[in-house]
Amino acid sequence: MDKKQLIKLLVCVVVALVLWNLPAAYLGMPDLTVIEQRVIALFAFTALMWILETIPIWTTSVLTMVLMIVTVSTSSFNLLGPGENAEAFGKVISHKAIMAAFADPIIMLFLGGFALAMAATKVGLDVNLARVMLKPFGTRSEIVLLGFMIVTALFSMFMSNTATAAMMLAIMAPVLRQLPADGKGKIALALAIPVAANVGGIGTPIGTPPNAIALKYLSESGMSNIGFGQWMLIMVPFVIVIMAVAWLLLLKIYPFKQKNIEISINGEFKKDTKSIIVYVTFALTVILWILDKDRTGIDANSVALIPFAIFCITGVLDKNDLKNMSWDVLWLVAGGFALGVGLKDSGLASHIVSSIPFDTWSPIMVFIGSGLVCYLMATFMSHTATANLLMPILGALAVGMKDSIEPYGGAVTMLIGVAIASSLAMALPISTPPNALAHSTGFIEQKDMARIGVSVGIIGVALGYVLLLLVGGTGFFN
Repeated sequence: MDKKQLIKLLVCVVVALVLWNLPAAYLGMPDLTVIEQRVIALFAFTALMWILETIPIWTTSVLTMVLMIVTVSTSSFNLLGPGENAEAFGKVISHKAIMAAFADPIIMLFLGGFALAMAATKVGLDVNLARVMLKPFGTRSEIVLLGFMIVTALFSMFMSNTATAAMMLAIMAPVLRQLPADGKGKIALALAIPVAANVGGIGTPIGTPPNAIALKYLSESGMSNIGFGQWMLIMVPFVIVIMAVAWLLLLKIYPFKQKNIEISINGEFKKDTKSIIVYVTFALTVILWILDKDRTGIDANSVALIPFAIFCITGVLDKNDLKNMSWDVLWLVAGGFALGVGLKDSGLASHIVSSIPFDTWSPIMVFIGSGLVCYLMATFMSHTATANLLMPILGALAVGMKDSIEPYGGAVTMLIGVAIASSLAMALPISTPPNALAHSTGFIEQKDMARIGVSVGIIGVALGYVLLLLVGGTGFFN
């Protein structure tokens, strides 16, 4: 750890200690308990660590869960000071509930998604699907660009956005090399991949972590239990609209100098036993996800374990594959869930709700404000970390404003709006891993990414809230 990182760490620790020991009256909430104040300090510490990236953000999540267990849980050190009675100390959080954050059904959903993506890569299903799906788009430059965007978006609905971007950029590399050096078309192509990966992830609950995090808080609050297919029915058309906007912007700002592009992707579908197992399992899983629990009786989280079990039993995935799964993403999400448990079970969430004068707030302004805050935060930090920080707070806010926001879609509009806003924050190379991968090709300058990222982001967030307000008012998600 260098000097700069040490200074950042010191800032985070000092802020947390100040909030931990500050007289409760200065925090603006009467009758704040010791446990609630500690949760505030831990929340601030985690937020700063995520924002400043003092250490890898997934390790911050692990540290947060450990700190919660040893300071505010039923298995914590005896930190009850002299003269403090049980009522003033507050409600201690179950250590089992904190640990269970890593076994949350949403974690299982992502685990199944990772297994599908890894198996598809091992047997070459992803590359061969890309070859088949790109073939109908011919050789005309503008249509080839659209083809790359559509294929990338489709893959990112069921695979990691980062893995999708890496695969598609590798496929695109020879295409970029054949374009004129002085043409702008190669910029459009290189930008198309991260834009499509980020936007495409909105299409399904597993496309990107913020989607699943929003669904978790909606389900736990009892406000809405949105199914996989139900989500896609609304979000896939939204993705199509935003993709069309992005495609037109790319063509307008970075027109092609070369009229035709030849795409050459070698390979064929394997016909060995393991490959066939992957093909059938992949198709079955997607079908079960789309049909939803109402038709099959099994929810999306449970469906996700089916491919995981099949691939492990049949040897498609081995122990080395398990080691290489994106456990860092799972720990990152789990840390956010643990914070949510802390806010809820300590009573802090309801305390915050009771201390805010919601009757003076305009519901529309709350929606817009939360979306903008999320968009700005997610531009400079992990989308998942942003969602983890905002969802529990906004979930509590939605409960407090339930009556006033119900005509506009209620908690659904608020929380899904945040998920959309975080996914559309892609103005900088550091905003998302797909952006960073695309920037590393050398064909894109930061100003190019900012121009497209901000344009698509603002248009997308605005259209997203319009969609949610219209759909939410019909009660479709209830």
